[in-house]
Amino acid sequence: MSPSPISVPGTGSGDACPGTLRLHSADDGFLARVRVPGGVLTVVQARALAAAARRLGDGMLHLTSRGNVQLRGLRDGCGGELAEVLGAAGLLPSAAHERVRNVVASPLSGLDGRGFVDVREWLTGLDAALCASSVTPELSGRFLFGLDDGRGDVAALAPDVLVRGVPSGEAEVSLGGAAVRVPYGRAAEVAVAAAEVFLAAARKVGGRVWRVRELGASHAELAGLLAAHPALTPRGSAPDPAPQTPAGLKNRGSAPGPAAQSPQGLDSDRPEVTVPFGAIGEAQWDALTSLAEALPQRELRLTPWRGVVVPGATAEHLARLADTGLVTDPTSPWTRVAACIGRPGCAKAHTDVRAEATTHLADAHPLLPTYWSGCERRCGHPVGPYVDVVAQPGGGYTTTVPSVPHHTES
Repeated sequence: MSPSPISVPGTGSGDACPGTLRLHSADDGFLARVRVPGGVLTVVQARALAAAARRLGDGMLHLTSRGNVQLRGLRDGCGGELAEVLGAAGLLPSAAHERVRNVVASPLSGLDGRGFVDVREWLTGLDAALCASSVTPELSGRFLFGLDDGRGDVAALAPDVLVRGVPSGEAEVSLGGAAVRVPYGRAAEVAVAAAEVFLAAARKVGGRVWRVRELGASHAELAGLLAAHPALTPRGSAPDPAPQTPAGLKNRGSAPGPAAQSPQGLDSDRPEVTVPFGAIGEAQWDALTSLAEALPQRELRLTPWRGVVVPGATAEHLARLADTGLVTDPTSPWTRVAACIGRPGCAKAHTDVRAEATTHLADAHPLLPTYWSGCERRCGHPVGPYVDVVAQPGGGYTTTVPSVPHHTES
């Protein structure tokens, strides 16, 4: 019996990425991946996710490398109820688009004075434009949009379409390595146009083409295709006010992202916590949500390195969160260690890699992230240089420092 009786139109890319309406069968039950564009959750949405995990799954929320949330251990036949709960909370705005709402955004944008722009308007605009498009449901569930306020944290994740703030307050929109510069207010429109360009090129290539790098197109070819899109021709261009840097941000120059793109990469002044292995229990989530509810912005921001930003949180607040087992020390090895689900949750894993990683926590590389994988698929590992620890079928591990990166989500 399928846990999700809902028919999802338009998702014909052929990839098997799970979603909210397309659940995946794992050894620990069914799995749902809830897309959270930009990682931004209201208090109501955060509580709805916790309620769904408690009522239908294993009670945990599992954060992914794209700032999304996975619910694991879901019981058979719960798909309709899950969709109803998440839909009521605004987490399922479109059945046809739910797997393509893959958007990561600079988690600290607008909070710390760094970066060149505040990406929040881009985020809401892009999500709305994705859901309004009749073309974007063709995207693979692996296709990734990135919104970088200029500090470079999201750009380092190598998204398929990148929107990046520049000193003038404009947006630089990139498809692969081809970039165009547009006024701030047109960023979302042009980002969707870039995705449409990708889809048109992918149709011509044929076969399995889910990411821009799989097109095999040069930067010059992509630039030509992008420039020819109606959104970037004079007829398709609507008047826009002169570029402005949104209030509260200064043209200060790029600030670096997390050191070596570690799984969390905290700074001491960030209102951010690390979630070991991205697995957060009910009491910890309730502490985060209750704190967010008491602060002016009333939201949580999930990061692509499996952490949580609580806008407005102080050092005193973070100290209380540390009492729940969340990590607030920027020097902790937990900020540099992550692992796939491993055994017993995944049949393909050769061992319980999370237990092994915990045992060897003190041996973590002092600078690079260390990622433990239960098999050679390396699901969810970081982008960029990292210590690659892979379990072997006959026992033991192979360790490589560093490894050539490729990205999957876990």
